[in-house]
Amino acid sequence: MADYDYDVLVIGAGPGGYVAAIRAAQLGLKTACAEGRETLGGTCLNVGCIPSKAMLHASEYYDAAANGAMAKMGIDVTPKLNLPAMHGQRIDAVKGLTGGIEFLFKKNKVDWLKGYAQFTGKDSVEVAGKEYRAKNIVIATGSSVTPLPGVAVDNDKQVIVDSTGALELAKVPGHMVVIGGGVIGLELGSVWRRLGAKVTCVEFLDQILPGMDADVRKDANRIFKKQGIEFKLKTKVTKAEVKGKKAVLTLEPAAGGDAETLEADVVLVSIGRRPNTEGLGLDKAGLAVNARGQIETDHDFSTQVPGIWAIGDVIPGPMLAHKAEDEGIAVAENIAGLTGIVNHDVIPSVVYTMPEIAGVGLTEEQAKEKGEVKVGKFPMAGNSRAKTNHEPDGFVKVIADAKSDRVLGVWCIASVAGTMIAQAAQAMEFGATSEDIAYTCHAHPTHSEAVKEAAMAVTGKPIHI
Repeated sequence: MADYDYDVLVIGAGPGGYVAAIRAAQLGLKTACAEGRETLGGTCLNVGCIPSKAMLHASEYYDAAANGAMAKMGIDVTPKLNLPAMHGQRIDAVKGLTGGIEFLFKKNKVDWLKGYAQFTGKDSVEVAGKEYRAKNIVIATGSSVTPLPGVAVDNDKQVIVDSTGALELAKVPGHMVVIGGGVIGLELGSVWRRLGAKVTCVEFLDQILPGMDADVRKDANRIFKKQGIEFKLKTKVTKAEVKGKKAVLTLEPAAGGDAETLEADVVLVSIGRRPNTEGLGLDKAGLAVNARGQIETDHDFSTQVPGIWAIGDVIPGPMLAHKAEDEGIAVAENIAGLTGIVNHDVIPSVVYTMPEIAGVGLTEEQAKEKGEVKVGKFPMAGNSRAKTNHEPDGFVKVIADAKSDRVLGVWCIASVAGTMIAQAAQAMEFGATSEDIAYTCHAHPTHSEAVKEAAMAVTGKPIHI
């Protein structure tokens, strides 16, 4: 250890990085984490998962009060939007959680190296002008917004913004255009739609939520349209000009054809994210990236250079905070000589709109490509808790192997789908069959009973439909 400053040095303090650092320290390894932000937690805690959920939650209350949902339950209110206060509670949530990570670093004796790290060799990095050597270096630098050619983002002007800028809008736009029908665009578009904006979503593909089950994509489109979001599918944005305080977009059919223009008060560019691998000096460490800018790793998260590891959004796989967290724990345990494993076939994904949308495992289309399947589906309209809560939209779908009955995938749309999907993920982790779920007693009345009923429907024996 005399030749090294640290056993483990983690680059990046996002969900993967800070978890890796804490777990490494818990395992008795001298650990540091390099982070250039003023606060810990990375994109997720500072400008992503956490602040967006704070705005989603607050806007749900406003929407319920403003559009009659509360009146249906005998609560008559006339809401008044206080946008600065709504932003304030978002900022407070972020401050509390990022401060909590700093406390955990101190508690676990993780050194925070304040600055952005750059490799100077295979076992060394420079942070804020000082070089550090580490026996193991973990790259956990996350991802950033993918730019769209012809559309220049300037968050300060609050006309053409990315996901970070969309969280900071000083007023509710009259018309917001969301470029991209994925998770982030639909979540942030939902926030401002609830607060009074007209929202138009422009998506290059023929349906929203790419990668999700076809039934989910179709029903989600219907639900969002009912809520007031307009969709322009199979359409691409080729240009955006700021004229005064508005933006003028040029739209063209994806398959080619005549262009049209669309005016908006705010444009949200949300077409995906790309790994943060530039500026790390990877060449000095003997590392290269693949065609997508990602760092390739083995199953244990080791790179082609011994002693250098990578996790989270910089490696192949879904860019999800909980995936990065699990990989952070696993890589720390692998470094410590234990066995750290992540089952990448069972990583749930969630869209935190209302209702929420969640899935884990294979879609029906993917499952059918692998062999014969059985499918059970149960509508939330038949679920007693959803009915009493005035939440009839959505369904639960269980996909099982036709021969073994082993569950291959579960997809659902429900007000608490993000919580419900954990049961499905755990069942799949243990190799459950649809019969295992069907014969597991579920508390009544709960939304999760719909999971049981969908599992019963796999073998044609649901009760409440």
